[in-house]
Amino acid sequence: MRVVLRIVAVLLVLVVAAAVAGYFYARPLLATGTGYAAHNSCAVTLVAGRENPDDDLPANPLVPFLTGYVNEAGRSSTSQILFTLSTQKAWYTRGFGCTVAKERPVLTEEATKVVADANPLSTAEGPPANPEVEAAIGRAFGDDLPTERSDELGTRGVVVLRGGQLVGERYASGFDRDTPQLGWSMSKSVTNLLVGRLVHQGRLAVDDTELVPGWTDERRTISVDQLLRMTSGLKWDETYSLGTPITRMLYAEPDMAAYAASQPLAHQPGSYQQYSSGSTNVLCGVLTGLADLPASDLPRQQLFAPLGLTSATWEVDAVGTPVCSSYLWATPRDWATIGQFALQDGVWAGERLVPESWMQQSTTATQVNESEEKGYASGWWVNRQTDGTLVDPALPEDAYWASGHDGQRLYVVPSADLVVVRLGFSPEVEPEQLRTNELVAELVALAPAEG
Repeated sequence: MRVVLRIVAVLLVLVVAAAVAGYFYARPLLATGTGYAAHNSCAVTLVAGRENPDDDLPANPLVPFLTGYVNEAGRSSTSQILFTLSTQKAWYTRGFGCTVAKERPVLTEEATKVVADANPLSTAEGPPANPEVEAAIGRAFGDDLPTERSDELGTRGVVVLRGGQLVGERYASGFDRDTPQLGWSMSKSVTNLLVGRLVHQGRLAVDDTELVPGWTDERRTISVDQLLRMTSGLKWDETYSLGTPITRMLYAEPDMAAYAASQPLAHQPGSYQQYSSGSTNVLCGVLTGLADLPASDLPRQQLFAPLGLTSATWEVDAVGTPVCSSYLWATPRDWATIGQFALQDGVWAGERLVPESWMQQSTTATQVNESEEKGYASGWWVNRQTDGTLVDPALPEDAYWASGHDGQRLYVVPSADLVVVRLGFSPEVEPEQLRTNELVAELVALAPAEG
């Protein structure tokens, strides 16, 4: 009996040791899951003012094992596995959103003030009745589909501008014109505008190189333009699963730009196009390094205040750098304002804020030896590819758009003087089934002919 008990005891010790070793081996991987959950619950609750964070953003494979809570009084959120393991916290700072970090980040207390005076759209009355526009928007909401399928389509907000005027607007239940929504990778397109602001001021040029002090090898030849166009050549994996570079950067790294910049080269700079949120965050680290103000405040000073984007929140990492790849929140109307700014080639309230023809250059598809992307330009997706073919023949040749995870879209069609925003939550819907291109094509057909 003693021998049996001794064997059982040894086996238990081995099992516990294996479990502990397995946990420590997997801890960095698990931290991306708890970091995601902490950030999600913090941002949805404290940035968007919503009450159901588990339903508002993409699912987490650790959900069955997660526990956590939002401390609204303490302005933070905590997530962990089985009450004790891989604990991560997200901290809310007014104006700068939620940051995953061990301790509350120290951010500027004198954030640039943003007022709505510069943005007539923020206080505009609802659009005039137009049955054709309303029917087109209704199809984007799935009005013609069974309830289950329209719920799966997940459209939460649509705003349409023509000639700079509000001509269409609709929101799903629980959302309205004042509800900020996350643009995910639409943030990359706004980063292009942020770069344009600094180029206009002479602080940098798109062909600048030697951008990161640690780049003493061939990476020193990477340019601003290559980071914008995803041709930096830095090794990257944009797969959203536990432990990949993208999830590690977003949910487990305090300095996202530094982490992305530490990646080795996989391709010669300028030769290969591969979508990379890491490249955008490297660029944002470069931009904030040039600023004469706290890094976290750069978007507020350069974009939000001039455009009157009072709802906009660009969340920052633990060192205070805006997460330019992914974390811009704004109401659908403020997203539409960004589109109108692009449509006007960076002129707002009579003042040029980016170089002349900035948008023409930014929406010209990238010529490279090899590309994994279809119609990617400088932070924007474009309909006309380098060989002259169209990504979607149903859309005008000059159409371009910002695109974000789970169906976020911002379209600009200069020839139709049209801006269309579609925000939603569509994790089960393939991009071609979102009905967004169809919505834009319908609206273009309704627009007055050019000239």
